[in-house]
Parts: sequence; structure tokens; C-alpha cells
Amino acid sequence: MARVAVLVRAGAAPLWWLGLVAAAAGTLPPGFTGRRTGLLAGAALALITCAVAALVRRRRFVHLSGSPSRAGRSDFLQDRAVTVRNWRRAHRWWLLAGFAAALASSFALPAAGGMVLAGAGAGLWLRAVLLGRRERADDLLFWVRTDWIARGPAGKAVRGYRSTGVLAGDAAPGGARRR
Repeated sequence: MARVAVLVRAGAAPLWWLGLVAAAAGTLPPGFTGRRTGLLAGAALALITCAVAALVRRRRFVHLSGSPSRAGRSDFLQDRAVTVRNWRRAHRWWLLAGFAAALASSFALPAAGGMVLAGAGAGLWLRAVLLGRRERADDLLFWVRTDWIARGPAGKAVRGYRSTGVLAGDAAPGGARRR
């Protein structure tokens, strides 16, 4: 079983850093609209993307985390590093395609595509923080079966979450590394 907050947070860092690199590289060509217009449009799009990424499917996450079943002794809890590595391997081509699209869009609107990627990463991080708050408030951690997560931790195949105590696993509430 994989942690829900870790799955959400796994895409945040690569999207954030690839977005920042694409935005920095996107400021080099002047583009059709000019750098200033591109940066202002990119900032607005980044804020909108951050809000959308944080709030989309929120109702489904709340519904699934409303009544999780208790994890059994035979359930295998996946480490944080394994969950992150599996997610990034499964989505590496999508991340690379998004980075290439952000770089290509900088010829039309400088830095805007990269800022959109960075906004998506920030939105996923914010969603993981919100899940962490819910986990702290309920004093439990949310887990999902790994064979259900092909479409994400709140996809149609996910029928429900399992829960454990806060000390289970190697990730803190919200999916961060446990210190």
C-alpha cells in the first residue's frame, strides 16, 4: 500500500523544478509578445494553475478520506522512497513532454509555460499539505492499494483508503520525510 500524500507530493518537486528551469530558459528569446508581457501572463497563469491543481478533485479526496478502513496486519506498507521512485518512473515521459512544451511555448510567450509547470507543482504541494492537515486532525495516515493507483490516488478505480496510526511508515503527515 502506498501513502496518498506521498503520491500527490511525488509530482510536485519535478514539476516545480522543471518549470523554474523552463521559465528561466524561456526568458532568453524575446518571443512574439515580449519578456514583460510573458512574465506577467506567466505569473497570472501560475497562480491560476496552482489553485486548480490544489482544488481539482478535492471532493473525491474528502469523500475517500471520510471513512477509511483500518489497514490489516498483512498489508504491506510501501516506503516513501519506493513510492516516489515508482511514480516518477511511470510519469517521466509526461514530465519530459511538459518540459519540452514549456520550452517551445517560450517563443510565443516567454517564460509562461515554465511558470505554468511551476504553478502545477506548487498546487500539488499545497494539496499534499492539505492532506497532511487532515491526517493530523484525524490522527491517522491514509494509504491506498498500489494496484488501484493507475489513474491517481483519487481515480475511479480507488474504492477507499486504508488508515494506520501516525507512526506507521517513514513519511510524516503530508508526505514529507520523517525527521
